[in-house]
Amino acid sequence: MRIGVFGATGVIGSRIVAEAVRRGQHVTAFTRDASRFPADAGEVGWRVADVLDVPGVTAAIAGLDVIVNALNAGRGVPETIANAHVLPAIARSLLQALEPHPAARLIVVGGAGSLEVRPGLQVVDTEGFAEGLPQLLGVPEEYVKVVLAHREALALYRLSDRNWTYLSPSAARVGPGPRTGRFRVGGDRLLVREDGTSDISAEDLAVAVVDEAELPRHVQRRFTVGY
Repeated sequence: MRIGVFGATGVIGSRIVAEAVRRGQHVTAFTRDASRFPADAGEVGWRVADVLDVPGVTAAIAGLDVIVNALNAGRGVPETIANAHVLPAIARSLLQALEPHPAARLIVVGGAGSLEVRPGLQVVDTEGFAEGLPQLLGVPEEYVKVVLAHREALALYRLSDRNWTYLSPSAARVGPGPRTGRFRVGGDRLLVREDGTSDISAEDLAVAVVDEAELPRHVQRRFTVGY
């Protein structure tokens, strides 16, 4: 299988690349900055690509079976907040780039804020969500712009007829951790432990992404994973 990963140098994207290579897949890693190519590329093919350049992306993904979007809006919290609008723009660009490649699949790693805590009530719409972000994530209240931008991007995917899959991790924050390969899989509902916490490591999130790439179970659907 030929898998392309946008955001391949990020915390999540780099783990997806490693997991796919571990399973013997052919991986192309995309980044905007060639200086971020690793000194030892190993079995990974590294290419420069700007995800907002539709003609460039259309050409770059030719021949790939699965494209993974693991991009965020920035490398730090202030940049991510300032560039939140980029998330739906990325969705539009990828959906347009996929038009000439109808057989290709797109797997998007998105946000948890649009998951439901109960039917009809999403995390981002719960009372005091924005005000609680400093304590929950250590980010300013303005970070709600990023959460809402992820939700807007999901709505764009849902309106399309492409072979998309959207993965919302049931986690306030995804970071490095153990690769256990053991986690729960759900739909639109936030997965929580008995104590009310919800999380998953970047390593296990990568397992879920590559599992979906190898055995599609959620085409044109959103799903979630968590402990």
